[in-house]
Amino acid sequence: MSYPEYILTLSCLDQRGIVHRVSGFLAEHGCNIIDSAQFGDSESKLFFMRVHFSAEDRNINDDLLRADFSLLAADMKLDWELRDAHYKPRVMLMVSKIGHCLNDLLFRYKSGLLPVEIPAIVSNHMDFYQLAASYNIPFHHLPLATGAPAEDKLAQEAKIIELMNTHKVDLVVLARYMQILSPGLCTALKGKAINIHHSFLPSFKGAKPYAQAHQRGVKLIGATAHFVTGDLDEGPIIEQDVERVDHSMDADTLSAIGRDVECVVLARAVKWFVEHRILQNGDKTVVFK
Repeated sequence: MSYPEYILTLSCLDQRGIVHRVSGFLAEHGCNIIDSAQFGDSESKLFFMRVHFSAEDRNINDDLLRADFSLLAADMKLDWELRDAHYKPRVMLMVSKIGHCLNDLLFRYKSGLLPVEIPAIVSNHMDFYQLAASYNIPFHHLPLATGAPAEDKLAQEAKIIELMNTHKVDLVVLARYMQILSPGLCTALKGKAINIHHSFLPSFKGAKPYAQAHQRGVKLIGATAHFVTGDLDEGPIIEQDVERVDHSMDADTLSAIGRDVECVVLARAVKWFVEHRILQNGDKTVVFK
């Protein structure tokens, strides 16, 4: 017999008895814990918890479970969310002219490795409309000319927000979308947009970062996935990884290695987000792997 499954995430000021009270509540409501993870941050004095459980008492429905837990949450001053573990979050992908991350995410989605729905792909260029069509995903071309005035940029971003609302998007992934988002759009996307970039920043900014890295003789190639904020490329970090390189590799080889690392790092970040494993801790994240 299958039972409804949920994922509960919460944070609060650290205090005695959090795990005991939460696990006791679940037991009292006929729930069985499948897996659980928790972390107390000695610096922020916050406690974080993720619990995956099944609801095995048929007399306790979804509404009652949420209503009863809200009473416990109010008493303990919890910041919490309770989600259906089988729901596939709706993810909108955004891309410009560099498509390796887009291609990788689409393959993982189609292969069932990434438990999401992708209702839309958005781009300021037409390069990947055929790729989108091959996956039967609507492609939305929202061009933005180089040096376009602020009002044009805001109009284009208004269409992005409209698409998010129309498709009830849970997450936006900037899969090498090479446009700086306005402060207003960053605010609208707070906590539900992930970006990927090479990990040379703040060094090697601008065009051809791997050529710059080659000229400096770097020995590590890396990538960073982070939440989008109004501070360019400085949002809370979700995942990073590196690959060692050496003097025998030219700039093209470094770039190829960098693309591979970016794909893996972004895919991990997206998977952890849709599995509700990421909790924000100020300017940092807690990731329950």
